[in-house]
Amino acid sequence: MIHMKISVRKLRENARLPHHGSERSAGYDLYACIDAPVTIAPHTTAMIGTGLSIAVPEGYFGAVAARSGLASKQGLRPANCLGICDSDYRGEYTVAMHNDSDVERTVNPDDRIAQLLILPYLSAEFEECAELDETDRGAGGFGSTGK
Repeated sequence: MIHMKISVRKLRENARLPHHGSERSAGYDLYACIDAPVTIAPHTTAMIGTGLSIAVPEGYFGAVAARSGLASKQGLRPANCLGICDSDYRGEYTVAMHNDSDVERTVNPDDRIAQLLILPYLSAEFEECAELDETDRGAGGFGSTGK
């Protein structure tokens, strides 16, 4: 396991630093930093700020993912499913919370709204070519492997 220190700037006094629920948790909880409860109508999205700016190290990115309990029990998840925060982004981490349920849901100040994972990425250079190598699957799309 790699351990790193990550600089976090509180943009609002009541913002909470990311926190993990157990010693081996991969994700760090992100908290709603809002002045009042926000009600999200069914099948709509609301922007919920965390009050934090995070300096993810070069070669890594912050992945903002759903909290499994919140998504499965209340139908609340990040609208883009997985938010990508690049290492050069210094704005507020904001979560576009989508309500997949058929009832209104409310996000309260200090609620845990998503989880942050710090992940490495590979830098790639794309090169145009006339043909690609052949594989057994070929151009077979969704469900083409029969599993």
